[in-house]
Amino acid sequence: MIKSFLVAVAKNNVIGKDNKLPWYLPADLRFFKNLTTGHHIIMGRKTFESFGKPLPNRTSVVITRKKDYNSQGCIVVHSIEEAIKTAAVEKEIFIIGGEEIFSQSMSIADRIYLTRINEEFEGDAFFPELNSQEWKLKEKQDFEADEKNKYGYSFCIYERK
Repeated sequence: MIKSFLVAVAKNNVIGKDNKLPWYLPADLRFFKNLTTGHHIIMGRKTFESFGKPLPNRTSVVITRKKDYNSQGCIVVHSIEEAIKTAAVEKEIFIIGGEEIFSQSMSIADRIYLTRINEEFEGDAFFPELNSQEWKLKEKQDFEADEKNKYGYSFCIYERK
């Protein structure tokens, strides 16, 4: 099973502010939907709560320390290991954040789908620096800002070396 991160990151490694994305990038939202539809997505409780409900056509696995946490339509677990076991029926699972979940699970990730937004944003949640000794950029597609997407961006795929 491939354990993949899926994340959008600003030039200054910001991934969120006040439990929201600090940007609106429709191309990235489409990319996210296309990759994750029909699959398990693993996320922390705060990330899940930022959506407000389970995303359609996906199995949402929510990690929380709160023992009595419950959310209809989700699988609630209490560790990354438990989340991975729950999603083990898949060939590829997607870990979608937030900061704490990425930090805790960086050592087990096999692949990273990273949308690099060519802009700096103010934020309070950050993606860890990628160690070039551990990660190799396998694919990169660059896009200019346009009428729908206010910022230039790149879709990058990293594989563990």
